[in-house]
Amino acid sequence: MKIVIANKSHSIYADIICETIAEAAKVRGTGIAKRQPEYIITKMENGNGVIALEGDQFAGFCYIEAWSHGKFVANSGLIVHPDFRNQGLAKQIKKVVFEHSRTKFPDSKVFSITTGLAVMKMNSDLGYKPVTFSELTDDQSFWKGCQTCKNFDVLTRTEQKMCLCTGMLYDPSKKEESKTEEHHYNKKVWTRLKNIKQSMFLKKEKK
Repeated sequence: MKIVIANKSHSIYADIICETIAEAAKVRGTGIAKRQPEYIITKMENGNGVIALEGDQFAGFCYIEAWSHGKFVANSGLIVHPDFRNQGLAKQIKKVVFEHSRTKFPDSKVFSITTGLAVMKMNSDLGYKPVTFSELTDDQSFWKGCQTCKNFDVLTRTEQKMCLCTGMLYDPSKKEESKTEEHHYNKKVWTRLKNIKQSMFLKKEKK
């Protein structure tokens, strides 16, 4: 398995990447934003994507995007092909794209929004902290991308204060917590987030 910074030569995988993201959205039912092949290709050509390959077979992908004139960087579109799931590949890709973000944008705050507890845990292990949406970029072009999400009405009705997604942020200007503090923090945070997510989805199903 190779996990590399994507380039123009990997554009042949753009269609299957978008298809895999779309299928995952259907299965999870959590409103993953749609991506178009042209968009994915642009990320590859600009060196802002990370792709995992098993030989010539597509295994996984994630990309980075700069917002607010480079003050913020988002790690988005994390996806693993069904044939390679449950092998720890998502965590490996997440680590590579995070390190690539830090190298390419060393002074930027790195953020992620997700509904998945597994992704939240991976983010936390890398140094992200759960935050309100108000602490993320206010770049409207970013929030416009949320319009393809099935839960976008929740976001607009609450003025970006509440959504099925959880915002997480890595701020390079802040000192990292010790492992002991981080472990204690994780346990407390995951319990709270899990309860919140379960409550939100139960309310949604009753509607």
